[in-house]
Amino acid sequence: MQLVFASNNKNKITEIQSILPETIKILSLEDIGCYEEIPETADTIEGNAILKANYVSEKYGFDCFADDTGLEVDALNGAPGVYSARYAGEQRDADDNMNKLLAALKDSSNRKAQFKTVIALNLKGKQELFTGIVRGEITLEKFGNKGFGYDPIFQPEEYQETFAQLPLEIKNKIGHRGKATQLLIAFLKAIE
Repeated sequence: MQLVFASNNKNKITEIQSILPETIKILSLEDIGCYEEIPETADTIEGNAILKANYVSEKYGFDCFADDTGLEVDALNGAPGVYSARYAGEQRDADDNMNKLLAALKDSSNRKAQFKTVIALNLKGKQELFTGIVRGEITLEKFGNKGFGYDPIFQPEEYQETFAQLPLEIKNKIGHRGKATQLLIAFLKAIE
């Protein structure tokens, strides 16, 4: 089976392809000739995943899936949430985003947070949603150099390391994107 993954984020593509069975090959937006920035104007994580999947299906005619992820911090009433990638501005710089978040939490003892990924699958004219959540907390400083985004400051429950310190295999097993992708895989296997 071949599906378009509505992303040009090489880190995400590598992470998801490493989870998928060999029977499922993913194509990036670049692979199908989509170079434009897909609008992410919804006010929820689910809404943005749906927007991206629908964009590819409607404009390019491919079965596809899209994801959107947000970091939801308890002490910030769920922020940055849907604005996680642009938390510190439109330049979408991970260091700027982490620095802003660490500054916002500097006087907070409540550092609980969760990563949430929603995958929207458009397949044969139907849409399915799959959600993965991992709880944890925001560290006081950055640790590790693996991963991307907020990984250096997110420590999942029951672990002493941040996502940026953990091997990809463990992150994929316990992480938000991995959990959502496992639900996607189970669904695809059930209909094969």
